[in-house]
Amino acid sequence: MTVSSAQPAPRSVNIAAWAIQLLLSAAFLAAAGAKLAGAPMMVAVFGQIGLGQGFRYLTAIVEIVGVVALLTPGVAVLGALWLGFTMFVAVLAHLLVLHSNPAGAVVLFGLCAVLVWLRRGQVATLRARFL
Repeated sequence: MTVSSAQPAPRSVNIAAWAIQLLLSAAFLAAAGAKLAGAPMMVAVFGQIGLGQGFRYLTAIVEIVGVVALLTPGVAVLGALWLGFTMFVAVLAHLLVLHSNPAGAVVLFGLCAVLVWLRRGQVATLRARFL
């Protein structure tokens, strides 16, 4: 089996990616913390969704797992994909169930998408390592 090594990203790309990773990590940790702490707004939103408060805890855990991946060198792209999908579902929930403004979820989705693009070299490295 031949393992091709991906070219390292230019320094400016790496700095931009880390800046986005830290911004996303802070945002998702804050959101997960609010969910776990039972912030009244979060309790109300998840009550409207109708899947029970256990779904609020599950969502917080999903966000924390994504943050851990974002901050783990070499697998940040997986965290960005994981959290990007989470925000895609959040946008759908805002539009179809909550009938509220999805702007925050759209911005986070966009940042995840940019990070996936910036860290796209990790996909080939991970594929070569595990497939």
